[in-house]
Amino acid sequence: MKNIFVFIFALFVIIICIPMLLIQGCDVHKPKVVKEPIVESEPVVRVYMHETGEIKLLSLEEYIKGVVAGEMPAAFQMEALKAQAVAARTYAVSRMNAYGKDGHPAHKGAELCDSVHCQVWLSKEKLRKLKSDNWMKDYWPKIEKAVEETKGLIMTYEGEPVKQPLFHSTSGGKTENSEDVFAAWVPYLRSVDSPYEERAPHLQDEQIVSAKTFIDKIKNKYSDCNINSYKLDSLKVLERSEGGRVLKLKVGNKIITGRELRELLGLRSANFKIDVEGDNIKFITSGYGHGVGMSQWGANGMAERGYKFDEILKHYYVGVEINKMK
Repeated sequence: MKNIFVFIFALFVIIICIPMLLIQGCDVHKPKVVKEPIVESEPVVRVYMHETGEIKLLSLEEYIKGVVAGEMPAAFQMEALKAQAVAARTYAVSRMNAYGKDGHPAHKGAELCDSVHCQVWLSKEKLRKLKSDNWMKDYWPKIEKAVEETKGLIMTYEGEPVKQPLFHSTSGGKTENSEDVFAAWVPYLRSVDSPYEERAPHLQDEQIVSAKTFIDKIKNKYSDCNINSYKLDSLKVLERSEGGRVLKLKVGNKIITGRELRELLGLRSANFKIDVEGDNIKFITSGYGHGVGMSQWGANGMAERGYKFDEILKHYYVGVEINKMK
């Protein structure tokens, strides 16, 4: 009788208790889902919060307001803010279409996140901490207006939502073809002039690197590089893109890309010139960012000259249309 009781108890533990413990253990690793106030008539987006590990459920338009606040200076012209809102909404919709209920592989359960991996998103609570009371009073209503006046609008190409509405701070006068920066050819991400960036703070910058630092970084990154001299005969730009960025650069016996050197040295742009000054190397950069898609400072310059948000978007994204999301 005692053996039967032990056998039944063991079965109970194996069949009922252990699976329950395993399930509970798995739940510990699931991100907590936090539901913000939702507007019933709007689509809902799931946004992974890197700082807390939570997933927030937000109304699409409320999410777009936080992205515009995080990605573009609120002091910009209204039409530039509207252009940013449409670009941000287009990106969100493309992610929703691409990843559905499972979410992005990098943050399962959520199509989007709050960092530059997706789009920078800032809550009103965080904005209150980062900005002044005057900023919230003067600029948050402006952002709300930009989003509300473009509600539901996205960019489409050949009838489908644009998948890569890329943007950057400053092009340096001309944007880039997508394949010259990210390898993939995208029809609407073509190189176009961006002439109205004269007020951009990083239209042109200089960064000085000591010869020793430069050589050490190159050798640490590329062990097969034989560079021992920092003279210009060891550094030579071999090829530039249509937008002016360095595609290929000779460094000693090695050929590297301008993008690789930009990342290695922390340059603002891969559109640079090289000037040797004594024991230092000066890099003169044009623009800030990867240079593909919409230049934010260029968009603001266009807005200052009377261009509307749809004209700005159609300039920087070739062949797109502006339509209500379905």
